[in-house]
Amino acid sequence: MAHIRNTGDSKHGRPGGYRRSGTTMRRTLRREAPSTIGLLADEQDFAAMRRYRTFTFDDHTVYLQQVEVLLKSLSAQGMHATVALFDPEEYAEYCAESGLAPDTPASRSRFTAEIASAGATVAYTGQPIDTLIPLLVSRAVRRATWEYATMILADLGECADCGKDVGQAAFDRASHLLLRMLETAGPGTHHLVCSTPTDNENLLAVLHTERDSTGPARLETQEGAEFVTVLAVGIALERPGGVVLRTSRPGAQDRVHGWRLTRGNLAPLSAGEVFSAYCTDADTGEPVAPESHVEYCAGFGLGADEPESHH
Repeated sequence: MAHIRNTGDSKHGRPGGYRRSGTTMRRTLRREAPSTIGLLADEQDFAAMRRYRTFTFDDHTVYLQQVEVLLKSLSAQGMHATVALFDPEEYAEYCAESGLAPDTPASRSRFTAEIASAGATVAYTGQPIDTLIPLLVSRAVRRATWEYATMILADLGECADCGKDVGQAAFDRASHLLLRMLETAGPGTHHLVCSTPTDNENLLAVLHTERDSTGPARLETQEGAEFVTVLAVGIALERPGGVVLRTSRPGAQDRVHGWRLTRGNLAPLSAGEVFSAYCTDADTGEPVAPESHVEYCAGFGLGADEPESHH
């Protein structure tokens, strides 16, 4: 927060010079101050907020249109805007725990600032609202999955035999396996999916990365951490999950490789098993037509020198 004092003296010998300078500086600061919009993505959440008198919208479609207009206006002013998912239940809990009156714009603004600092957000870059919402929801699901997986690893404690942190050992092993996988896959655009069942739900993590012919794969920090954490849960719990890797290169067929998580290890699938897994609908079990430009390949060995997880 900047306080700019306004006086009648002129810095450059002109009356009101500080006023004009101060106004310009405040406009500059306003453009450089980021704005965050708390978005009610679905009609159920929107309906829940209508119980508050100070929430004046009564139509979700109109509300989304106005949010989009606001985002465009902020962008046109050169301001950076991000969108966060606004959850009415979490908002009510936040107000109760913080001693805030929930039926005020100030409380909603404060809650939005909180979720922007700790939750999932999407930067507005001009995308339509119907494109932004699925992206935001997907990011929120990824965030929740990562937090849940992190909690599982943290609760595993130490190995009774060696005293090492079981969750940290599994995370280190998962990191090593991912790097070996990307090193062996070579140059190209890589799309990886890891599936790990737990007692309560099936955890899913997705990772996109690229590698050129001269350097290592370029990993987006948060997405990489999410993927490794979900894989580490499967390693630590020794659950029967799996990993699929799809690699694309210009002028060549896409190649799909697969591995099975078994007893804390990633064991390569055969080409037939990869084909069967990739060409079966996960929900119905019905066969899905194979893609013509895809080669279904056996998983490759990841070496025997990876760090061991401890139990």
